[in-house]
Amino acid sequence: MKTKIKKRKFGNTGIEVTELCFGTLPMGPLQMDMGIEEGSEVIASALDKGVNFIDTAQMYGTYAHIKAALKKTSVKPVIATKSFASSYQNMERAVEEALSAMELDCIDIFHLHAARTDDKVFSERAEAFQCLLDYRKKGKIRAVGLSTHSVKAVNKASAMDGVDIVFPIINKTGLGILQGTLQDMLAAIARCVAAGKGIYLMKVLGGGNLINDYYGSMEFAMSLPGWSSIALGMVSEEEVEFNIRYFVEGKIEEAPRLTGVKKKFIAMEVVCNACGTCIEKCPSQAIVAGENGKAFIQEELCTLCGYCVNECPQFAIRMI
Repeated sequence: MKTKIKKRKFGNTGIEVTELCFGTLPMGPLQMDMGIEEGSEVIASALDKGVNFIDTAQMYGTYAHIKAALKKTSVKPVIATKSFASSYQNMERAVEEALSAMELDCIDIFHLHAARTDDKVFSERAEAFQCLLDYRKKGKIRAVGLSTHSVKAVNKASAMDGVDIVFPIINKTGLGILQGTLQDMLAAIARCVAAGKGIYLMKVLGGGNLINDYYGSMEFAMSLPGWSSIALGMVSEEEVEFNIRYFVEGKIEEAPRLTGVKKKFIAMEVVCNACGTCIEKCPSQAIVAGENGKAFIQEELCTLCGYCVNECPQFAIRMI
């Protein structure tokens, strides 16, 4: 049964999205590694219940899940994806991969995936950015965006004419924010809103670390001006139903699956070869070298994004 989740316009893009966005990261191989059939059922259930916005990425490994979900429902959602590609050719491949893998004629939103990169992202990845602008002009992309943990990058995006949408990390504790404080990020987001950029919010539950303060964390996020949607990772129909009910009804009796759930990543010493790749790539700067030089994940800083899993050449990092 479809519920009436409030919709909001996405800045000046003309795109309209539900306040709840289905984040697909947790169901992919970086975290839960759900099968395509199982994952697609959860996505299709959310779409049939009223969610019209899906967030994914080239590295999430969830295009197949989304493709299968679209075949199970008549709903045509807004889809946002992203890529770390830095050259024109590689970004072109990323765009074509997304179109082909999900069997789409057009990607609604395509971001520069710049979790850790600072305000130099638009100069260092100028070719990739130009590719997205060209594909927007061709009608293969509706809006170009930036997905980031960096205050400096969000500030830069507020002044970039080619950027339509910004997807910043934000939560009540400031967990995962780079190159600035929580207050700095709030100010940067406000600049984007004032410039007419569409805003949707990332990791308002701190990648699951704030799940035991679900209501406080959500109320904080919802109090911010100018946002259009909040992305929440979901891996079960129970989570879908609970989140939809919250967005429609407000505070309700807490569901068991949303209380006391605690996952974490560990670096297995016996497998780690101390190459430092994960330390360099972690967007939250949560990984350091231990006394033996091997990777150690600081649980209190980890946002459970799972990017380190993809980067580790030894497959030494596991979720438990």
